[in-house]
Amino acid sequence: MLTEKWEMNSRSSQPLYLQIKDALKQRILDGDYAAHERLPSESELMKMFGVSRITVRQSLRDLHSDGLVFSVQGKGTFVSKPKAVQDVQRLQGFGEAMTLKGYETSTRVLLQEYSRPSQAVAEAFAINRSHRVYEVKRIRYLNREPISMDHSFFPAEIGAKLEHHDLAQDIFPMLENQFGESLGYADLMIGAVAADDDHARALNVEVNSPCLRISRIVYTKSGKPIDFEYLTYRGDAFQYQLKVDRN
Repeated sequence: MLTEKWEMNSRSSQPLYLQIKDALKQRILDGDYAAHERLPSESELMKMFGVSRITVRQSLRDLHSDGLVFSVQGKGTFVSKPKAVQDVQRLQGFGEAMTLKGYETSTRVLLQEYSRPSQAVAEAFAINRSHRVYEVKRIRYLNREPISMDHSFFPAEIGAKLEHHDLAQDIFPMLENQFGESLGYADLMIGAVAADDDHARALNVEVNSPCLRISRIVYTKSGKPIDFEYLTYRGDAFQYQLKVDRN
C-alpha cells in the first residue's frame, strides 16, 4: 500500500480535495491500487497529503460518486472493479455514455476491412450476401479495464468514409457530425452467451465465463439501417438500466 508523503500544490487554483481526488484516481488507473484493494485510512491520507479530515472525506466522496471506490462499514474504503451502467432508453455510443459519468474510456481497434455479410447482416441492411459491408472489431476499455468487444458492420458507402478515420473514437458522433447522418433509433436484442476463446482473450476472462450479448441495428431518422453490431460485455462489468411505467 502506498502511503508516502505527497506534496500538494499550494499555488494551484484547484481545491485541495480535487488535487487529492485526482492523485488517488491516477494511482487507481495506473494500477498502484488494484481492484478490491483497501485505500489508506482517513488518518493515513491526512498524513500523506497534509490536509484535514474533512478535505480527505470530500475527496473520497467524489471518488465514490465516480464509481472508483466503495466503502465497507468498519473496514474502510476499497477500489471498485470497473462497472459500466448504461441507460437502455438512450441511443449513445460507449464513450458518450461513460464519459458523462466521469469514467476514462479508450478503444483498441482489432479489425477494419470490407467483407461479405452474414445472413443476419444482409437481412439487416436488406442487401444480397454478394454485396460488401465494412466490418469493424474493437475492444472497449473502462478505466483501462477491457469491458466489451464490439463487432460492427456498416453499408459499403459508409465504410468508404470510415476507412479514412480513426475508429478508436466513438463512431456515432462521427456519423452525425462528419458524415451528416442523423441517427434516430435502434432495435436491440439482449441475451447471455459464454465467452469463446477470442472473447475470453480480449476481455481478460475465463473461457465460458458469462457475457452479456447485445445485437443492435441502428437507423437514421429517415429509417435507413446504418449500423449492425454485436456488443459483447463482460458479465461482471456491465449493466443496462431502464425505467418502465405501468400503464
